[in-house]
Amino acid sequence: MSQAPSVPRVVVVVYDRFSPFHISVPCIVFGNYLPPDRHLFQLTMCAGESGPLTSTEGLSFTAEAGLEALRDADIVIVPGWRSPPDPPSEALLAALRQAYQRGATVVGLCLGTYVLAYAGLLDGKRAGTHWECERDFTQRFPAVQLDCNALYVEDGRLVTSAGTAAGLDCCLHLVRQHHGSQIANKLARRLVIPPYREGGQAQYIEQPLPATTQDSRINRLLDHLRQHLRQDFSLDALAQHTHMSRRTFTRHFHKATGMSVGDWLLAERLKRSQELLEATDTPIDHIADRVGFASAAILRQQFKKAFGVAPRDWRRTFLGR
Repeated sequence: MSQAPSVPRVVVVVYDRFSPFHISVPCIVFGNYLPPDRHLFQLTMCAGESGPLTSTEGLSFTAEAGLEALRDADIVIVPGWRSPPDPPSEALLAALRQAYQRGATVVGLCLGTYVLAYAGLLDGKRAGTHWECERDFTQRFPAVQLDCNALYVEDGRLVTSAGTAAGLDCCLHLVRQHHGSQIANKLARRLVIPPYREGGQAQYIEQPLPATTQDSRINRLLDHLRQHLRQDFSLDALAQHTHMSRRTFTRHFHKATGMSVGDWLLAERLKRSQELLEATDTPIDHIADRVGFASAAILRQQFKKAFGVAPRDWRRTFLGR
């Protein structure tokens, strides 16, 4: 039985040293995983490169098509990429540019965003990728407006996602666009994943504050502040504690930490709040008091602003019970 013309044609690009997980995400979302009366998508796997295609774990892949499959694709997906500094072949980049110019939606999952950027498709556009690559990506592609908080970013017909499991969020978003929330929710239930995740990548980004600096006096002060986060601190009192004038102290503190005293204290209090939420059942108002927030409401406000989710949701996600 032939496919209905209205069924979107999805082409997934496979490359050498591919990630099995990243490849499997669009396969399971756009494959015939639900048993409806008709296929929701027509899925094709294509070889983005010539020669044998093998995963880093030794799995081999035999493509059913080559880059010619992109010529009539409605959605082209690049599920990851092997290495940020490794430019894709010009043949692949040209095929992606042609598909986009023809009207296809082009998707980069995780490091697949690099491939779209190498093709020049993201210049002047918003995009997302794995938070660990933020500095590298912005240095390589300064013309791209990178958003490392979002789980996925849509800018016209260009869709990019954050790392690893965020590819599922991105692909479900595309299902929702083409077939509505009811189908997307049904598919999410079958995959046993949430149909939509609150918050963005910020809740998963590691943002360690430096334990020490090159300034011994500032180091002693940081140890003191960490041990007494519950207290209020004035710049005058801290300057006196370090035996400096207020002006000299603020200059030394910023040079040593790269932050103002207020920003450092907020970051440290939020970090300690995270630890208590993840490891204890301590009520949120008690946590606010222990780490130096004037009220639980202020903790909730600052926490949601920094991480995109409420403290209660953070605890539900990371406490594990």
